[in-house]
Amino acid sequence: MFDLDGTLLDSRGDIVAAINHALLTTGRSPQPAQVIVRLVGDGTRALCARAAKIPEDAPEVEELIRLFLDYYKAHPLDFTRWAKGALEAIEALSSMENMTLGICTNKHRSATEVVLRALGIEDRFGAIVAGGDTKEPKPHAAPLLLAAKQLGATPAAVVMVGDGVQDILCARSAGTWAVGVESGFSTVEALVHAGPDVTVRDLSMLPGIVQRWREPTTKIKLR
Repeated sequence: MFDLDGTLLDSRGDIVAAINHALLTTGRSPQPAQVIVRLVGDGTRALCARAAKIPEDAPEVEELIRLFLDYYKAHPLDFTRWAKGALEAIEALSSMENMTLGICTNKHRSATEVVLRALGIEDRFGAIVAGGDTKEPKPHAAPLLLAAKQLGATPAAVVMVGDGVQDILCARSAGTWAVGVESGFSTVEALVHAGPDVTVRDLSMLPGIVQRWREPTTKIKLR
């Protein structure tokens, strides 16, 4: 089960452009890219509110969300690139017996669909759970449990792969395995502190780890 932004995709350029468009359009000052990237991960509402430095329940947030999403959906791949090893990992994992891939992201549902469609990969995933599909976003367990249910999998058979602390905490709450991706938006220190089962430098390492976990003789295997 993959997170999207920072895990499968390096989407920071398009996220920064969209949020600064929303800020400028509402008469606010744009934020530096490095500041905005640190705000990514907890969903569109949280991102817009934090970037504007207002509470999430402030009335102005709705307009910021609308402006952000309208711009983002019109420019989903201007700067977005595959994260290192991501496409190869998808191909390798898809070829494994009894392996189904899914996405569990806090990215807004409409933005998620636009990006996956633009990349031509939406049919590669048996489950796609996005921001707004559950009442609570990651790090709450609900999104990941819903994705597992859509796949017909028990949590113990699911591996959550993400670059954010919220991904690891979500996996811990849901009772799944957790792989932290060090090449994403979070710091390595924060990622490790969240307690993943293992971390990888980038997704090129993931298929080998999953394959070893699936071998009956390995000491670290899926529960």
